[in-house]
Amino acid sequence: MTYITRLTTAAGALLACAGLLAAAPAQAAPRTAFPLTDNWLYLTVVRGETAQSGDRHGTLLLCDPLPLGYARAAEACGELAAADGDITRIEQKKVICSMIYAPVTVHAHGQWNGRPVDYQKTFSNKCAMEARTGAVFATEH
Repeated sequence: MTYITRLTTAAGALLACAGLLAAAPAQAAPRTAFPLTDNWLYLTVVRGETAQSGDRHGTLLLCDPLPLGYARAAEACGELAAADGDITRIEQKKVICSMIYAPVTVHAHGQWNGRPVDYQKTFSNKCAMEARTGAVFATEH
């Protein structure tokens, strides 16, 4: 019986503390909370022709002050910097891709130098995607 009484008292004290914490006024997050940079993109790669298809992979690419997000982040940030954040302006690589149809849909949203970025496109396969977008969506390497 003593054990149950102590447990009930402890639970009551915990709930009271939680109530006090919840009653405290909310404070605004500092301006530098997240992201810490003006150059960031949330990148999604989906196998299939639509963003609602099955196998989905997403990652956050941060480019300032240091490239972070995945193994080829520095290369992706360099390509985006050269294109001023416009994925459609990334220089297309000259590669030979197979004719196998295995569609990949990519989506990028975020901001670059304070401007919003929203890019979505379906490519016939992963090789065609990387040839056109460089290292930006090459998050699996």
